[in-house]
Amino acid sequence: MKEVLIVGFGAVGALYSLILQRSGVARVTVVARSNYSAVKDQGVQFKSKKFGEIKDWKPDRLCSTVTNAADQAYDYVVVATKAVPELRLTPEILSPLLSPEYTNRFAQPTYVLMQNGLNVEKDLYNAIRRLNQEKPSIVSTAMYVGTTLVAPNVVVTNNLESLYVGVYRHDDHTTTENSADEAALLQDLGSIFQKGGSAITIVPEIQRIKFSKNFWNLSFATFATLTGYTVASLFRRPPANDEQYDPYLYPITAGLVQQHSLPAIKATMRELLSLGRAMGFPDSPDGLPSSTAETVFETLARLNSVPESSHVPSMLLDARRSQPMEVEVIVRMGKKYNVDMPHIDMLYALLLVKQNQVLGRLEARGSSCGPTCATG
Repeated sequence: MKEVLIVGFGAVGALYSLILQRSGVARVTVVARSNYSAVKDQGVQFKSKKFGEIKDWKPDRLCSTVTNAADQAYDYVVVATKAVPELRLTPEILSPLLSPEYTNRFAQPTYVLMQNGLNVEKDLYNAIRRLNQEKPSIVSTAMYVGTTLVAPNVVVTNNLESLYVGVYRHDDHTTTENSADEAALLQDLGSIFQKGGSAITIVPEIQRIKFSKNFWNLSFATFATLTGYTVASLFRRPPANDEQYDPYLYPITAGLVQQHSLPAIKATMRELLSLGRAMGFPDSPDGLPSSTAETVFETLARLNSVPESSHVPSMLLDARRSQPMEVEVIVRMGKKYNVDMPHIDMLYALLLVKQNQVLGRLEARGSSCGPTCATG
């Protein structure tokens, strides 16, 4: 049995805790913060098109803090909190596992980061290096998953669940072949997810996959967050007969949306493609194909034009719940590589206003990121 710790028990953390436990080869410890009592007393209810309806589910062990969980060795520590550096860095969240009290007793685990954005691994990598132990072992992921925490212990998911995993190579986006040790690590980890029912893909270079995922997050998710409407408002026809759904594209100004809004989203994607080129991702099937922007656009248009479209981007959910959003990483990368990104800069400027209000209210209440602060 592998010992696995999940830090962050929002929708993604809960879903992958279930998957890991279902594997039959992992003993799962979960750190749940503000939803600890609900999970402890009532368990978790999953309403999933892929995994079915599950009631009263609990992990093998439940802790309210990372400190409480830092009493044993782990093979893997899965980090499912959001990457919000303005609020708290990942090494701060994991500090009990990086402390002398822990490192003097136990070897460092492999950390598995289920966080959106680029370079989210860097702070943790540097923190582990400062321990002067073995080379940091970090696996990064790109997730395509439709899951929502609708109550502190109720998780709703659709059919979408796809997980890409690859080793984090510090400041190296050019190595495209796993070493024997890397391949063995990924095979061991991947087999656990696979046995639990995850649609998992092991890749030789994860950063270009994560970068491609950001075409989804940066364009359509930011649009949804700033307007307050899901992506269906761009593409879905008005309901007919006895159909009932909202939002949809009203005919009255549909032409203006198609003339102005959709081209602006495509321009955002083109800027992101330019950043990828500056970072060294090649125009190739195993790199960052120039067709990525059009492919993502067409895919999301198709998924969000059907009556049953119900997905709410996680950034929009965060905004609705007054939770911190992941807004920092892409703009910093653009400045680092000196890429002109006027559309992305504008989106960032507007999102900063929302983020400022959210963080200010959290500070005023003296609270921190709760159970919904999980990536997806």
